[in-house]
Amino acid sequence: MVTLQSAENALKNVYLGVVANQLNTAANPLLSMIKRSTNNIYGKEIRKAAPVGINGGISAGDEDGKLPDAHSTQYVQFVAELKNLYGKLEISDKALRATSNNITSFVNLLNDEMERLIEASNFNLGRMLYGKGNGELAAVETYNETDGYIQLTTVANVIEGMAVKVSSVSDGTISDSAPNFIIQYVDRKTRRIYTDIKKYQNNSIGAGSKVYVQNSMNKEITGIDGIFSNSTLYGLTKTDYKWLNPYLSTTTSYISDNLIQSVIDELEEVANSKVNLISTTKSVKRLYQEYLAAYRRNIDITELAGGYKTMTYNGIPVIGEKFVPNNTMYLLNTDDFTMYEMCDWKWLEDESGRILKQNPGYPTYSATLVKYAELLCERPNGQAKISNIATTLTPPESAG
Repeated sequence: MVTLQSAENALKNVYLGVVANQLNTAANPLLSMIKRSTNNIYGKEIRKAAPVGINGGISAGDEDGKLPDAHSTQYVQFVAELKNLYGKLEISDKALRATSNNITSFVNLLNDEMERLIEASNFNLGRMLYGKGNGELAAVETYNETDGYIQLTTVANVIEGMAVKVSSVSDGTISDSAPNFIIQYVDRKTRRIYTDIKKYQNNSIGAGSKVYVQNSMNKEITGIDGIFSNSTLYGLTKTDYKWLNPYLSTTTSYISDNLIQSVIDELEEVANSKVNLISTTKSVKRLYQEYLAAYRRNIDITELAGGYKTMTYNGIPVIGEKFVPNNTMYLLNTDDFTMYEMCDWKWLEDESGRILKQNPGYPTYSATLVKYAELLCERPNGQAKISNIATTLTPPESAG
């Protein structure tokens, strides 16, 4: 007979390993290329010594002259707080009782709940990997309280079922009492999200407000965009440590091999960085495929960890990613990135070791996955971002 205890045992002993593997390797192509480490963690923080430049103790000299003075490699200390990542599933008491005498139905119930948890976690992990770390999903363009929709600057980071909070248009803050709005439908053509917001009278929302994942404002891992847009990185300001500034191109550019290669060459010359992943929007990826076809170039395919198959540029994987900003391409050396974690994914347990707990006042049980982690890039100036890529190809006679 299936009991609450047998459900807990299944979650601990059967599903946890599968879920952890899915979230660590199959959540996103970029994540599958980033190494993981439990080193350099002190309490709740990561403290990592990052090298600046090369060893200065070299020179040429006379046969019997003075040897070079020792000038060891300079280091700075990166300090970053581990972020708290959660994933929660819920099972009703009625559903458990309905499957108590049928092991097949019980397994199907748990499989369904775990698949939904993995799907939601994969979406949010992928989104965070390319975010700033502040939890912002989009800015509000218009707010229609009567019809219950908010028009956003982008809907790439939102999905049906997501619980969000919206900041005040006046000062950008979110009060502790601000309600969660559940996204019921995303109209991707008009960039509108329809929520249960019309149940509330909230005149503080308007153009300029920001939409955040519930309770996540300024609490997410530092993603790729944070390396390029945040003025402070790992406790250091880019003004004082200019080598923290990555390569950034904002001029209008047409996609071409020459454009890509020129940035790769720049990173090699300036930072001795070897690009091993190019991540762009699906539309730019299609445009690059069109470029290759126009010049009758072969499209080579490679397979990444996790089973991802994608095209390449000179052997470098080129992936199409929905969370990359429009008309943008990232050129990354993933060897410079580490996902530091206190531990792998675990279930939250109470004092007695229970992981399935009744939600107070409701006939439901919930279990919560947790991981304490932060993404750190040891060499920010070895990464590049090309924005404002034109949406059409250059004429053949002017193509680079």
